[in-house]
This record gives sequence, C-alpha cells and structure tokens, in this order.
Amino acid sequence: MRIIPAIDIIDGKCVRLSKGDYNTKKIYNENPLEIAKQYEAHGIEYLHLVDLDGAKASHIVNHKVLETIATKTNLKIDFGGGLKTDNDLRIAFESGAKQITGGSIAVKKPEVFESWLSKYGSDKIILGADANNEKIAISGWLEESDEELIPFVQNYMSKGVSYVICTDIAKDGMLQGPSFDLYKKMLNECHSERSEESLKLIASGGISKFDELPKLAELGCEGTIIGKAIYENKISLKQLEEYILNN
Repeated sequence: MRIIPAIDIIDGKCVRLSKGDYNTKKIYNENPLEIAKQYEAHGIEYLHLVDLDGAKASHIVNHKVLETIATKTNLKIDFGGGLKTDNDLRIAFESGAKQITGGSIAVKKPEVFESWLSKYGSDKIILGADANNEKIAISGWLEESDEELIPFVQNYMSKGVSYVICTDIAKDGMLQGPSFDLYKKMLNECHSERSEESLKLIASGGISKFDELPKLAELGCEGTIIGKAIYENKISLKQLEEYILNN
C-alpha cells in the first residue's frame, strides 16, 4: 500500500481543515517545499497536493507551489482542488503533476471529466469521491449532491476509472480513525465491468495512528493519504519510513 502524505495549500501555506470547514484553518508551515523535502528525506515517494484556494475559486490557483515542489523534489504528485477546465489540467500537468484528482467536475460536468479520462488515461486521472453519509459532496465540500457514493464510483469504473480517492468527510481532520467499514464495502462492491481490474482505492480522512495503516492495507486499499496525523505527531515520519522499507 502506498503512503501518500497530504499538503493542503491556502495562500501558499500548509494548512489543515477539520471536516473541510475553512473556518477551522490551522497553518502548520509557511513553506510547503520544506515539508515536501522532509517527506522525501524519509523515503516517501508520493504526495497529495490540494489547492484549497482553487477548490473555492473553481480554477487552479496554487500551481506555483506545485511547480516548486515538482522541480525541487522527486515526489510523484497528485494534484487536486478546483480543476474545472482543460486549461486547468494543462497548467497542472505542465507544472509537474503526475496525476490529477477531479471531484466536483465529475458530478457537475461528467462529459468534461470523461473527456479527460479519454485524453490522459486512467493512470493520470483520479476520481475524487468525497462523501458525507455515503452521498457525494462537492465544491470543497460546501455542497452535498444527490449522488450515492457506490453507484457513482461504479458508474465511473464502467467508463474506465481505476484510481479513486475516497474521503469520509465526517472523519476528515478529526483524528478519530478512518472509515474501515465504508472502504470494505466499496472494495467489495466496486468492480470494473470493462476488465478484471479491481478498484484502486486510496483511503483518506481520519487516519490517527500507525496501527490503522496495516488494517487499511489488509482491506485492499491501494494507497492511504495521511494529513493531520503527521503534523500533530500522531504518526512519525520514522514510522512511515520503516513501513515503506518493510512492505
């Protein structure tokens, strides 16, 4: 299972929110590159970079942060937050993103999201399926849609999606443990009709201690995103380094 630390950006700084609420913003570092280099120094290869300003503005904002981290580290970055147009995607990939995550766009403009899948392929386009009570949430989680999580994911898998990041919003930033039951249900029920390929599920939200990582791996999660638990020293970079070396 891949370990993917998260860096969330507002005004070019590393922040964390609780349950996606912008009013709960806590700044952890003024310099995202510094944090990214720490991750890389501990054997971490992947980074989940979220443009929270972009999510609010509905277009890419913090692409300079992406470009800085991409050019000054070897981290493989997946980038999300406010990507709405072909131009946003072009900027993200030109700025060094290896993958992008589309969330709201996949609900509001499925034809655009599907065109990205066709153009860039399923290895580059991740479906962001963030849910509250198993309903998809959009627009930086400021809106809940009528889409049911599992049918939504199944539908996109039939169109070629393989990578899905699922955040249970009720858990996000709360350090109360991830949604094991929800992920188990998704892994059991979401299969691609196009191929034998199963869902590459990336768990996100609520990770609070190291012991949860082997459990997520055992369920069959392809990756896990860890945010606040690292900043609050609930999980040390040393522990993650050892986990990566031993798995």
